[in-house]
Amino acid sequence: MRTNGIEIRWHGRGGQGAKTAALLLADVCFKTGANVQGFPEYGPERMGAPITAFNRISKEEIRVHSNIYTPDLVVVVDETLLSSVDVTAGLKEDGAIIINTPKSVDEIKPLLKGYKGDVYTVDARTISVNALGKYFPNSPMLAAAVAVSEVMDKEAFITEMRTSYQHKFAKKPEVIEGNMKALTDTFTALGK
Repeated sequence: MRTNGIEIRWHGRGGQGAKTAALLLADVCFKTGANVQGFPEYGPERMGAPITAFNRISKEEIRVHSNIYTPDLVVVVDETLLSSVDVTAGLKEDGAIIINTPKSVDEIKPLLKGYKGDVYTVDARTISVNALGKYFPNSPMLAAAVAVSEVMDKEAFITEMRTSYQHKFAKKPEVIEGNMKALTDTFTALGK
């Protein structure tokens, strides 16, 4: 991670877990000693409505307390947003965008308004269904954000996420291994 930190913007729809993923990322980075912010931008709170969430992660103290307008990384949890939201707005040219889609990078690039930075695609649906038996895109997209941004070491991330899931799913331990598989399968899919 760069010492001056990284800013991440998440795009998703209500109920897909983009806000949860942003908050989990802040939590696991904090546990490994980083200074963090994780927050949603609230609009109409309804299932399926477009939502935005943000992360700031830095080794230095974070003194900025505003939305993120020029992110280093954008994570798009729902590819249908590409036709209705300018997900590349403000995205740094030396940054990256990760899109949840079964499509290839070459198929997605024409939808990104000429964005010239790094583009990654992750088929979070397939990863999630194979690992969990249901479609929950937030775990694969969280792993993709860590893999691409390198905000923390993969092994530290996996260890902290296991602890987090054990706490979160204490009454549903059967969900823990599926979520862990979704995380590791995403790193594998990205070649990380």
